[in-house]
Amino acid sequence: MDLVGIGVLIVAIAFAVLVIFLIKTLNNVSQVLHGVNETVEKLPDQLDEVLKETSEVIHQSSETLEDLNEKIRTLNPLFYILSDAGEASRKLSSSLVDVTASMKKNTTEGKELIQKKDLNGVYGLASLAYFLFQKRKALKDLKQEDDHYE
Repeated sequence: MDLVGIGVLIVAIAFAVLVIFLIKTLNNVSQVLHGVNETVEKLPDQLDEVLKETSEVIHQSSETLEDLNEKIRTLNPLFYILSDAGEASRKLSSSLVDVTASMKKNTTEGKELIQKKDLNGVYGLASLAYFLFQKRKALKDLKQEDDHYE
């Protein structure tokens, strides 16, 4: 054999190896494509199931929102009442704070006047007399009621 025949033989062997390699590769690609085909064939059924479940979830969410809105509508008057009560109690406490501050100021002014003029004994005696007068009056009223029932 000459050199051309040996070269052609080497090329033929290389081509045969290449063809065997390509056959194995194409066979593997064929198996992969067959698996993809099976998956794609199952996809519409799976997609329908997912869409049905999604629709069910959306429907349930819608019903839950409607129920929640109805309950909130029912509670709205209660929130208004609580707001009004809070506002009223705030106004009352504000007026009580004003009255307390005024009484504190008047008491402080009276205390300063008593201390300035040294009238502690006089006011103490006046309050004792007033207290005794009130007690006497209460006892007298009680006695009159007892007499009235007899």
